[in-house]
Amino acid sequence: MPLDAFKAQVLEANLATVRHGLVTATFGNASGIDRTSGLIAIKASGVPYDEMTADHMVLCDLEGRPHDNRLNPSSDLETHLVLYRAFPGIGAVIHTHSTFATIMAQVRRPIIPLGTTHADYFHGEIPVTRDLEPEEIRDRYVQATGEVIVEAFRGRDPLEVPAVLVAGHGPFVWGRTPGEAVLNAVILEEVAKMAWHAQALVPATEPISQTLLDHHYKRKHGAEATYGQK
Repeated sequence: MPLDAFKAQVLEANLATVRHGLVTATFGNASGIDRTSGLIAIKASGVPYDEMTADHMVLCDLEGRPHDNRLNPSSDLETHLVLYRAFPGIGAVIHTHSTFATIMAQVRRPIIPLGTTHADYFHGEIPVTRDLEPEEIRDRYVQATGEVIVEAFRGRDPLEVPAVLVAGHGPFVWGRTPGEAVLNAVILEEVAKMAWHAQALVPATEPISQTLLDHHYKRKHGAEATYGQK
């Protein structure tokens, strides 16, 4: 993909998080990776969204080495790098502090699949990471945040549940493309809101059956998907 088009896609993902009400002030960031070139684009640190342009997308490689940049990347860059290295099928990562998903992260409650809205996009529980250890916070906080996310997905396909709640922090989502990651961030906030309200009414609400979960997820995803137009 041409570099200008790549940076434009990542810019649009950042701006879309604001349009959808997922980001307040400068809390949040979106990045993308071009797997062919190995380049990653992420928003520059601290740039107000209403001033942001494609020139504010900072480029680096998978090790975080800069690529002709004069701006500092987002302070969460190392978390994104850990995820790109661990999850080779993803093409974009988004971090927000969206209200209901962040509430669930702060109370360390996973989002269980209570209904088919959840099942349409997430094939199972959206997990919460463990708390970071004091030495992880002190010595390598941003990298360790990525590592506990990867730890939470051991034995799971990160593309089947493209979201996580970082304990005491907030949500991270990903997708094959920046646009897909934006959609996952939007749906995550919606199902978090639904789960919060449902469990406020009935704290012991049970998840839907595995059969219903599988049916709704597989009709939209995979080789045998039937949803939408061919």
